[in-house]
Amino acid sequence: MHDLVLKLDELGRPAWLGLMVVSFILFWPLGLAVLAFLLWSGRMGHGWGRSWGCSANGGRGRWQQRFAEKWERHGGDAWRGGFASSGNRAFDEYREATLKRLEDEQREFREFLERLRLAKDRAEFDQFMADRKTKPDDRKPEDDGRDDPAPSPQA
Repeated sequence: MHDLVLKLDELGRPAWLGLMVVSFILFWPLGLAVLAFLLWSGRMGHGWGRSWGCSANGGRGRWQQRFAEKWERHGGDAWRGGFASSGNRAFDEYREATLKRLEDEQREFREFLERLRLAKDRAEFDQFMADRKTKPDDRKPEDDGRDDPAPSPQA
């Protein structure tokens, strides 16, 4: 068993994931056991044991570190309002103007769709009212508007 673990460690994470998938397909409790082992041993980036993606002292994983570096390099929280500077002011101004134009067009299109929906609703309602007015009144004068008359009491 130890040799199998060492061989899969040499092949890497895809081999472990493949073993887990095959285990689930063949016998689902075995798949759960493989998953539990992967999580407990740290081979999936979590757990208390040796980990491929995290440092031994509990630091960030490689992918987390790369994301944090990219986030900080591109201005981090400054992304909310736009993009970080490319270093070329003419391009940055062009990009901002283009994005503003696209946002305005998107807003105008949404307003257009809303007006279109309102006009369609209005036309459907007007058609309903016109059909209702031209429809002959089938009710009898003594009819109180109910479809089903109340059952008469039987003696």
